[in-house]
Amino acid sequence: MIFDKENVLALCNKWCKNTLMETLEIEYIDAEEGMLKAKMPVNSRVHQPMGLLHGGAMVALAESVGSAASLMFINTEKQEVRGIEISANHLKSKREGTVFGTAKIIHQGASIHLWEIRITDEENRLISLCKLTNMVLPRKK
Repeated sequence: MIFDKENVLALCNKWCKNTLMETLEIEYIDAEEGMLKAKMPVNSRVHQPMGLLHGGAMVALAESVGSAASLMFINTEKQEVRGIEISANHLKSKREGTVFGTAKIIHQGASIHLWEIRITDEENRLISLCKLTNMVLPRKK
């Protein structure tokens, strides 16, 4: 199968309609085999009470990009993906601008995918480092 970056991005962005990803304004912006990148604006919609980017919003970005990335490795007509574990280490705070979530495959098994997701800012400074485990399941009819 030939990797089609434009098709992957179009499909990921289409799947965001009427979801949390749309609410958080997550947009998929880059892809290659074993990597998917998305961006999310940092504004009051994703702030915690102190005016900083909420850790939960970063985890939502990480799980969104990591789960979507697993779709590149499965037959979406016969299989589906479920996130089963996520961890995050928040290293820096951010008040405004944009953050980018880049998922890179660590392990691609038949039923388990392990992803490292780096949340960075516009200057490529590491804001959060996340790890996501996805399970590949047969699609229910």
